[in-house]
This record gives sequence, structure tokens and C-alpha cells, in this order.
Amino acid sequence: MGRSEAGKTSLTQALKGEKLHYVKTQYTNTSQDAIDTPGEYAESKHFSVGLACFSFEADVVAIIQAADEPYNLFGASLHTFILRPLIGVITKTDSPYANVPMIRQWMQNAGCERIFEVNNVTGEGIDTLLDYLKEDLPTLTLEQAKFRQTLGLSEWEPLPEGVEYPEGTG
Repeated sequence: MGRSEAGKTSLTQALKGEKLHYVKTQYTNTSQDAIDTPGEYAESKHFSVGLACFSFEADVVAIIQAADEPYNLFGASLHTFILRPLIGVITKTDSPYANVPMIRQWMQNAGCERIFEVNNVTGEGIDTLLDYLKEDLPTLTLEQAKFRQTLGLSEWEPLPEGVEYPEGTG
């Protein structure tokens, strides 16, 4: 998710190894491994609920922001309402107006667990992002998930050092 012209559709094309071509995303496009939403969903209170609904269908949610973004759409602690791993992807890193440290700070404030810098045109950083996306998410039993909730942990956060699952939850 991200504002219009942040590079969301171009990123999906780059991740698939396709030649980049401009397409204005008019509606939510889903494929077997990506959900591409219009920027207007992030820019409007009326449509933003759609992003929350689509997040339930995703394994990972990515905030996409261009390195030359003039303002931030995503508030601090965004990760608290998204029940999926939240990552940040900074596009257009080669822009003469790029301010990568500022965008990185916005993403850290939102709660992104990892932040990737990519260039959709040259492919720089795409392999690193693809490697992350190919990682298997942990599989938990219901008992393990309940135990994690008592600790205030999500399914992808590691257990604190010295803490193990109770017997019979495995």
C-alpha cells in the first residue's frame, strides 16, 4: 500500500521480472502472489478500510513510499492494526529529490520490521526483497498461538530468550 505514483505497480512488475510499463491502477489487482491497490485507497479515509480488509488476505503487508515523497500518509504504530508482518519498501532511490533517511524514519515510526531500498528500473534491491518474500513464515498450532498472545507476541516475532512453549502445545 502507498500513495499514487509511489511505484507500487512498477514494483510488482519488477518482482515478476516483467518489462516496466505504466498502468494506472484503477481497482485492486490480485495475482497468485501480490495484491496491488490503487493509491487512492491510502489517500482517502473512505477507501482506506479496503486496505485493512485486503491485509487479511496477505502473508506480508508492505508500505511502499518513494524516496522523494513530499509527505507521509502512514501514522506511527501502523503495525498495531495490521495483523501481518509489516515491511517498508523505498522506491525511486535514484531521484534527485530523494531523502531516504526521512522515508526510513517514517517507516520505522509506522512499525516496519524490515525496510528495503529498491530501484524498479535498474532492479537494484529487488533480489534482496524477493529473498525475504520467499522465506517461509512460521507455522504454529492453536495452542502455540494462544501462548504467544499471552506474551503479547505476534506469530512471526521470536520468543524471548529463555522462554519455551509449554509442554503439549507442539
